[in-house]
Amino acid sequence: MFGFLKRKVRVVKSPVDGQIVALESVEDEVFSQKMAGDGVAIIPVSNIFTAPIDGVVSKIFSTNHAFSIKSSKDLEVMVHIGLDTVSLEGKGFERLVNEGAAVKAGDEIIRVDLQYIREHAKDIVTPIIISDDSDVKDIEKTYTIVKSQDVIMEVN
Repeated sequence: MFGFLKRKVRVVKSPVDGQIVALESVEDEVFSQKMAGDGVAIIPVSNIFTAPIDGVVSKIFSTNHAFSIKSSKDLEVMVHIGLDTVSLEGKGFERLVNEGAAVKAGDEIIRVDLQYIREHAKDIVTPIIISDDSDVKDIEKTYTIVKSQDVIMEVN
């Protein structure tokens, strides 16, 4: 009867091929304790990281190890490639777009040398976080093997 009051479900797509795991299993307190926000993590198996939602690239760290996309619908998603990867000082990461760029889900954002990161970083597991600034009441999460652009979260 009051369907027009229902919130539209927003989807977050996988930024890379891999295995989705629980954020709580990530061996970094900032992520596992959800200090940066809620979400999932992925163990990547491919080298291209794409936009998980339509929006604007709101942040790409100078070391290219993490980026955020902000939608026009009060949703911001951060992709943090690997753990302690800031210490790599950008080695193994290639930026393909710049901050402020309008992107669609699936647009390529960062290319990585996954083997280099695997050998030199703490872990390749990649948290995908819905920022605390986002307008979120509930997150439905999928835990499975995915291809880039498969739906991994439904945000309400």
